[in-house]
Amino acid sequence: MAVTEILKDAEQRMKSAIDAMSHDFNSYRTGRASAALLDRITVEYYGSEVPISQVANITVPEPRQLLISPYEKQLTTLIERAIIKSDLGINPNNDGTGIRLNFPQMTEDRRKDMVKQVNARVEQCRISIRNIRRDAIEGFKSLEKKKEITEDEVKGNESKVQKLTDQYVGFADDLGKKKDAELMQV
Repeated sequence: MAVTEILKDAEQRMKSAIDAMSHDFNSYRTGRASAALLDRITVEYYGSEVPISQVANITVPEPRQLLISPYEKQLTTLIERAIIKSDLGINPNNDGTGIRLNFPQMTEDRRKDMVKQVNARVEQCRISIRNIRRDAIEGFKSLEKKKEITEDEVKGNESKVQKLTDQYVGFADDLGKKKDAELMQV
């Protein structure tokens, strides 16, 4: 693998780590209603597991309420059961044609627990980014052993990878701080 390929691959993998963390943050309950909270909940539909968003319309009529309107009426009870089984901690209200999810105000303890989860996820992302840096540096050293690049080129490319690492760790920290602030907002 060439030097430019190693650098591009490292940057792409670091970006993927940030994107995955950001996607995970969308499914964290912050006290506000968000359709993204239901992304990981699936319902059995004609023999296969599908996300609720594919079998129902999800709207936010109020800041702390989600309204789920299934496209087919028989799915209402299946969706209700799936929500009860999930780790959302919300009891759905089934009115026959749709399901309402009312999100209560989060307690201070719950907020602190969520901040801990966010911080743990940020640290996991940092570790992932540092592992990507290590892989890239190993790639440069293997090229040096094959006499494809010089020791000076290895050092120069290591500093480029370090700059990328610092940049993406900064992105992870910024996303974590934003999510912490969102969680602690009453």
